Amino acid sequence: MADKSENHDRRIDYVEFNVADIAAAKAFYGSAFGWRFTDYGPNYCEFDDGRLKGGFTDFGPVRPGGPLVVVYANDLEEVLTSVERAGGTICRPITDFPGGRRFHFLDRDGYELAVWASA
Repeated sequence: MADKSENHDRRIDYVEFNVADIAAAKAFYGSAFGWRFTDYGPNYCEFDDGRLKGGFTDFGPVRPGGPLVVVYANDLEEVLTSVERAGGTICRPITDFPGGRRFHFLDRDGYELAVWASA
């Protein structure tokens, strides 16, 4: 995930799919849609459809119909506070990953989203 300018703050930036087999997901989406891929170790692969980037990971259970929507934030802590004030529940605290930090939250309907900031 690349560094973002001010115009990306608090906008959907990325979509992640938990998959059972990253190689199989790459084969399917590459064949079906021509997506390009960048591997970041054995458990994560970024896809690029030419407009939007996202990822395949095997870190969590497969959730059919439920990709992870990821929002970008210039100030991760400020957005975490905003999510809590709005009634969201933090389900995964801020953690580091190659290139940045992120947290996950549940909205009032139980949908899980993530927010990330570059390092």
